Amino acid sequence: MNRQGSKAWFERAERAIAGGVNSPARSFAAVGGNPPVVIERGEGAWLIDVDGNKYIDYLAAFGPLVLGHSHPAVTAAIAAAIDQGPLTGAPHPDEIRLAEELCDAIKGLDQVRLTTTGTEAVMSAIRLARAYTGRNKLIKFEGAYHGHSDAVLVRAGSGASTVGTADSAGVPVGVTQDVISLPFNDLERLEDTLRQHGHEVAAVLTEPIVGNMGIVSPAPGYLEGMARLTREAGALLIFDEVITAFRFHYGSAGDMLGVIPDLYALGKIIGGGLPAGAYGGRRDVMAAVAPSGPMFQAGTLAGNPLSSAAGLATLGVLKQTNPYPRMDRLANDLASAILQLAHQYGEAITLNRAGSGFTVFFGGQAVSDYTSAQQADKTRFAEFHRLMLDQGVYLAPSRFEAWFVSAIHDVDLIQQTVEAVDRAFAEMTSR
Repeated sequence: MNRQGSKAWFERAERAIAGGVNSPARSFAAVGGNPPVVIERGEGAWLIDVDGNKYIDYLAAFGPLVLGHSHPAVTAAIAAAIDQGPLTGAPHPDEIRLAEELCDAIKGLDQVRLTTTGTEAVMSAIRLARAYTGRNKLIKFEGAYHGHSDAVLVRAGSGASTVGTADSAGVPVGVTQDVISLPFNDLERLEDTLRQHGHEVAAVLTEPIVGNMGIVSPAPGYLEGMARLTREAGALLIFDEVITAFRFHYGSAGDMLGVIPDLYALGKIIGGGLPAGAYGGRRDVMAAVAPSGPMFQAGTLAGNPLSSAAGLATLGVLKQTNPYPRMDRLANDLASAILQLAHQYGEAITLNRAGSGFTVFFGGQAVSDYTSAQQADKTRFAEFHRLMLDQGVYLAPSRFEAWFVSAIHDVDLIQQTVEAVDRAFAEMTSR
């Protein structure tokens, strides 16, 4: 593909934007360091770059675009909202409707507070847990990415794993001293830690299904044990469902897995492609949030009319059409074909799938935590990423991210993707 336009745009970006990108996750540094593709627009299941090249999109903007690009119901809702003014600075009906729909859809979400991003949602949930319990320490899990606030950049995943360092520069030592980072899926380590430090722990923070060291599901009984141990310690359990809420079914992954936390952090899909986040949970805990209680959190753009309208429209389509069984089948068909082709070509891979999201790890070792995820062959993934991109398939430029099958994908697109994987494996194994 000719990508001279992308190259020229990125050269301009490097002069005006730190690192040339507004999020490290958009960089191609982890897949060979080539200039990233500069995308002009999205249409349905496709991304179109500034040179006119088309790509089947499995990025889904890192998760939010469960309906694909420019869904007519969502674009119509945004257009109607902008005609009424993009921002009021005062309460408005759509933010209230969105809050009501979230509380109706998610078990254990008694009350919610809207924010502008998932990072803000997690940061605020942690602050609330500390305010409610009167404790300071936070337990999180290695390789899980919870946004870029200071406390959660200790042994973080996603872009922090592939670009820069896991323990980010600029995080004060005093912050890290209150953060305990443990391996995911190791209930014994969590039990030992809570036995020793439980009286100091405000919250245990986890993704119920991890999405930022690749897709990693909890081992049987792990979340149930985590909930029990957290409760016994007098701490709060926070589920970061910024990625998982409304991705696998209409509601939370916690509800789907049968474990209800004290607090949730939400984002991505609930904004329908526009900036949005939320945190909430038990009514007695949420009573500590200002103006009702002493824990302060605010946001000029929180619950803004455009994001609320886009989120409501997205949730409305998901609720009415229930695309989840079909998305699951398509993801399973694609994942099965990739595994079959890998076996055919002698390419050692492990594929972790949860519903419509999956990750291909090169190297063949089982992946159940951050340590095993880091063993995945980054050189092999970078080669595969380049070959797929050259065939018009857009994947996240990191071996720690997921492929997302969205409601807009169909059997023909899955078959085109399988054929691209076939050619990619054939070229990789012929060298």
